[in-house]
Amino acid sequence: MVPGNDARALRVMWVDSHCHLDADTWPLGPDAVLARARAAGVVGFVVVGVGGVAAARGAVDLATRNGDVWAVVGVHPHDAAQYAAMCPEIVPLLGVERVVGVGETGLDYHYDHAPRVDQHTAFRASIAEARQAKLPIVVHTRSAAADTLAILTEEDAREVGGVIHCFSEDRAFARSALDLGFYLSFSGIVTFRNAAAIRDVAAWAPSDRVLIETDSPYLAPEPFRGRTCEPAYVVHTARRIAELRGMTLDRFADLTMENTARLFGLPLGRMTGTAHPA
Repeated sequence: MVPGNDARALRVMWVDSHCHLDADTWPLGPDAVLARARAAGVVGFVVVGVGGVAAARGAVDLATRNGDVWAVVGVHPHDAAQYAAMCPEIVPLLGVERVVGVGETGLDYHYDHAPRVDQHTAFRASIAEARQAKLPIVVHTRSAAADTLAILTEEDAREVGGVIHCFSEDRAFARSALDLGFYLSFSGIVTFRNAAAIRDVAAWAPSDRVLIETDSPYLAPEPFRGRTCEPAYVVHTARRIAELRGMTLDRFADLTMENTARLFGLPLGRMTGTAHPA
């Protein structure tokens, strides 16, 4: 059975606003992963290339080859210490037609794989690169809420715009991000038993600022928790949020597609058929 495939899901169409389809996760390539997602009703994919120059180039190549895929490239906070070394090869990719955002960038104090001072420097520099390229930023924040908001404010990220991806904070953080003009993107975490605060935000957030994502291959939603996540699973996250908001699946699919299109400048809107490779 196609993951995420059921009679209700197939009546509507979805966009995965944040997924990783790197070769080291999918050694047989992403084509079968994309095919399963398309069969489950996913008609658009924003593929994030971080973790090195090869991952960034891979995301761009995938977007170039597929008419329903767009790329976001940047330097993850885990790699912030190598920001200066990576920039000469990653920054030129921001000018590629199907690259629609910068990131994911931000702060991660949970793992602290890079010194915090380097994370701050890379985050600020990424916002500047996004401003130069006229692209939104995709923000990763973990155990760093106050500093993330401070840097977004100090760097006037409102001018750039973007999204707090894989939202995992509370309503107070959400209000501040929304005040800065940012979108909130919800992953499979919203289906987890211990995620009451995130469900609260998912139910409350303004309809014109909500996105959905898988963050594939991470954070598979129930009932697939513990498995390798893939874009086909986005329908399960979407169904849970639609229930929280008291909306039909069809209406929630429309608004998340409209929001993703608005943020990244994608030709999605109200699509009438599954997108296909160019």
